[in-house]
Amino acid sequence: METELFRGVVPFVAVAEEGSFRRAAVRLGVSVAAVSKAVRSLEERVGQTLLARTSRTVALTGEGAAFFERCRPALAAVRSAHEALRTGKEPKGSLVIAAPFIAMPLLIPALGLLRERYPALTFQVRVGDQLSRLAEESVDVAVRVGVLPASSLISRRLRRTRMLTVASPGYLARRGTPRTPRDLVGHDCLVGLSPERKARPWLFARGPVVVAPVLLVDHGPSLVDAARAGLGIGQAFDFMVSDELARGELVQVLESSTANGPDIHAVCAPGRRASANVRAAFEALADAFRPAA
Repeated sequence: METELFRGVVPFVAVAEEGSFRRAAVRLGVSVAAVSKAVRSLEERVGQTLLARTSRTVALTGEGAAFFERCRPALAAVRSAHEALRTGKEPKGSLVIAAPFIAMPLLIPALGLLRERYPALTFQVRVGDQLSRLAEESVDVAVRVGVLPASSLISRRLRRTRMLTVASPGYLARRGTPRTPRDLVGHDCLVGLSPERKARPWLFARGPVVVAPVLLVDHGPSLVDAARAGLGIGQAFDFMVSDELARGELVQVLESSTANGPDIHAVCAPGRRASANVRAAFEALADAFRPAA
């Protein structure tokens, strides 16, 4: 019967996307038992095992993968149709945002601004440096740092950045203050790691410079903490060290050689651009990420 067509499909797609009955249940706001029962009923109706289950993992079978690839765009189309009808209405419900660790100091105030403007909104934040596949992972808005590759994604630039070279007053008193990037030889340098586990070169007005690290770290806030503790000289985004500079805990060096850093953008899938939630998120992110005058 036509009324049976979609029964169990939404839980099945959620389990396939999340790779977990538990996470799918949390996402759908129901019990794990309800999700399991819905998927089992779907399997009985289609006459195929769609998910291979063990005590620890769940994975798509061959038939399940083929069914999933057909169901997913259909559900996305239905979601888009619902959102199109809501255009112009008050944002409400859940907003899923993906962001890299380094953007969190800016994202949290943006969520506060969104909550203040739209009390009916709730948030799910996925933090990580791997790029989210927006459609496949049911992400409404993603924050991305750096050049955006050519794609169909809708984007809005949130902020330009500057790369500041900083150290603690105590470190500079002990080791002296570098006057040019060449003076960094012989200094203790704190260097960030890229998601590919490679040392990031430091950016200066005349081009990138590779420095010898005394510390390699893949977490930006920890690099700032190390600089504040006097471990060495580090380079970070301007927004990451603004408070420490204002309090005198860090001092900017090589100021005349300061370079622009990568831009920060908000992006969404084309089918989400009409969503009132997404439009509200783009506006609040732009307001919160804007540098103070």
